[in-house]
Amino acid sequence: MTITAEERRDRILAVVRERGTIRVVDLAARIGTAPVTVRRDVAALAGAGLLRRSHGAVSLPRDTAAPDRAGHDRTIGMLVPSIGSYFDEIIDGARAAAAGAGARLVLGISTYESSDDRAQVEQLLDAGLDGLLLTPNWRPGTGPVDTAWLRDLPVPAVLVERHAPADSTAARLDSVGSDHGQGVLLALRHLRALGHESVALAARLDSWTAGRVRAGYRDGVALLGLGPYPVIDINRPGVETDLLATRITEAVADGVRAFLVHNDQEAIQLTPLLRSRGLRTPDDLALISYDDVFAALASPALTAVSPPKRAVGAAALELMLRRIAGGPALPVHHLQLLPELKVRTTCGGARAG
Repeated sequence: MTITAEERRDRILAVVRERGTIRVVDLAARIGTAPVTVRRDVAALAGAGLLRRSHGAVSLPRDTAAPDRAGHDRTIGMLVPSIGSYFDEIIDGARAAAAGAGARLVLGISTYESSDDRAQVEQLLDAGLDGLLLTPNWRPGTGPVDTAWLRDLPVPAVLVERHAPADSTAARLDSVGSDHGQGVLLALRHLRALGHESVALAARLDSWTAGRVRAGYRDGVALLGLGPYPVIDINRPGVETDLLATRITEAVADGVRAFLVHNDQEAIQLTPLLRSRGLRTPDDLALISYDDVFAALASPALTAVSPPKRAVGAAALELMLRRIAGGPALPVHHLQLLPELKVRTTCGGARAG
């Protein structure tokens, strides 16, 4: 027999009154309903002030004042595709903003090789989240992105360093990210000002950022009237760097003396290999890296496009707290923060050669 949402929520309230405090997963088993449905019901009941959520459990509301809507007593989940590189700074920004608002940040990791972000989200939701900062594993060249499941999230979500397709339901989600198109344009303009009439892009294929960098390069070359050059694909990051050095050497032979490389790992490994082929930066060619995670530590220090990673994390967390406080009345925000160009040793003088 199918029960209505009202009847189901009455059962939830009855169980919580009986048990006092109960984990969401145990509550779902007790009433014989899927955990995702129970989480939605619990979120609705908590929003109405009838239940209190905390760290994966629910209980009756305390007889105290409501939590500070600026963020105190809020638990925010954050799903990222990796740690140890680009997203470390985004996490740091979100963590600092959460600490400043008195909120708690809970981290989940869904690797770039994983095709199922939902399992990680389900695990995070068991922590009794009030909101979710979400970086889905959307990669270029893998077909249409799956956004349908985002409609069923029981808590507000903010996309981080992702922008949903305009024709998808996820386009109505808040989002905060770097404007990678503008980041690439900064690099191309700098190289154009140095006298380079053609700039080659060497880019990975395995991440969302790589796709945005490629699109930005295509648009920027056309906008600035630079001579086009076929994109040099990095098919196996960190493994085929010798092949990458060969491709760049061939481009130099074709008259190209300026290169944008995504990302720092490839660029740092590349410079000594180019030197062994008789090519030095900035004397023989100009080189700009994209990401600026480790670029300043290279020898020579790499000029780099630096997305505002910490600011993205902080802005996403702050927007989430505003969304929780404002609810549907708050307009949907799609925020893009502009990168900077950090000019260092490998690029800065007049056109080489």
